[in-house]
Amino acid sequence: MLIDKPAGPTSHDVVARVRRALGTRAVGHAGTLDPFATGLLVLLIGGATRLARFVERLPKGYLAEATLGAATDTDDGTGHVTARRPLDPWPGESEIRVALASLVGTQPQRPPAYSARRVEGRRGYELARSGAAVALPPREVTVYGIELLQWIPPVVQLRATVSAGTYVRALARDLGERLGTVAHCSALRREWIGPFRTEAALAPDQVTAHTPLLSPLELLAGMPHQVLDPDGAIAVRHGRSLPAEPEPLEGEVALVYEGRLLAVAQRVEQRWQPRVVLEPA
Repeated sequence: MLIDKPAGPTSHDVVARVRRALGTRAVGHAGTLDPFATGLLVLLIGGATRLARFVERLPKGYLAEATLGAATDTDDGTGHVTARRPLDPWPGESEIRVALASLVGTQPQRPPAYSARRVEGRRGYELARSGAAVALPPREVTVYGIELLQWIPPVVQLRATVSAGTYVRALARDLGERLGTVAHCSALRREWIGPFRTEAALAPDQVTAHTPLLSPLELLAGMPHQVLDPDGAIAVRHGRSLPAEPEPLEGEVALVYEGRLLAVAQRVEQRWQPRVVLEPA
């Protein structure tokens, strides 16, 4: 299910609302959105919750604003201002473009202190709220592209395509550093995840018990598919591996039988080994 999350509620709040609407606790989400952020949240229902990891790792697209000259403890507009460093004069558009280009590629990123990343078993935001000093280790992320949409000082409006695990709040913070100042993310909207777009999403209060759901196979539309014969389907339902054809399919594959997603398998040498079986024997 595709949800267009409004600003204010957390991703967990949206999940709780949908659980009530559908009358089931078997609802999860793929890719958390901060409370201040809006946009696409992919919810998984029933047995499809086991597919969350495959959806979470898809590339994501964001529309964002970075406000230069002020840093916050959360790296967004909801936090307390920790530093002010306005520039006089403000950089020109060409300087902004150069700084944005320097953020593109694969490089280590330091997560915001207020994040869900764990430090010694505790979430970063739990430690930060308790007053503890939080220094989360950098993690490698990939920024596939950043487009400058508008520069009206002190606000940079941009569109970014990023890998899973990338914090756009941190991109805004790092943009400020590249320009010799400080910055925070003042607006954020997730526009897409893989093949899924906000244009196809519902508002949380539009969900009812009769809302049609995406099938598990539709959730993995971008993953290579292999169609099974009846004997192959029996083997997969029992968790047994299948011979892999000598073709350039590597990594993972969706195993399909009679138009349904039966399992997700990983190639191990010359065989497909089921990792997630949705229809066990």
